[in-house]
Amino acid sequence: METKDLLSNMVEEMRQVAKTETVIGQPIEVAGNTIIPVSKVSLGFGGGTGHGEGDDTTKHAKGVGEGGGGAGGIRIEPAAFIVVKEGKVEIMGVPGKRTALDELFDHAPELVDKLVKARAEPKPQEA
Repeated sequence: METKDLLSNMVEEMRQVAKTETVIGQPIEVAGNTIIPVSKVSLGFGGGTGHGEGDDTTKHAKGVGEGGGGAGGIRIEPAAFIVVKEGKVEIMGVPGKRTALDELFDHAPELVDKLVKARAEPKPQEA
């Protein structure tokens, strides 16, 4: 198989896994409520080819060559749940999973207080 074909096949397979149905899961009915799982999908991909020519005089071997390869990875992890209960929609985070945004919200009141105090302090007079 040619390197180009190999890489094309890998990208197509990764595309199939990362489709919309993977991110927004199938609805699940539980006790009259609808729960829809939401996932985070991360993709990584790399590929390369090589070609050689000429003689390798240090090893007394004729040069030639060719090479190619590729690699990819997919990570799928739960991100949240959409819950429809009694006609109301709620988004629930995954228990025990904190994000940088969660940390920012936790510290927001403290940051606002510091900004307010900094603005309220008199500015030193310039000479």
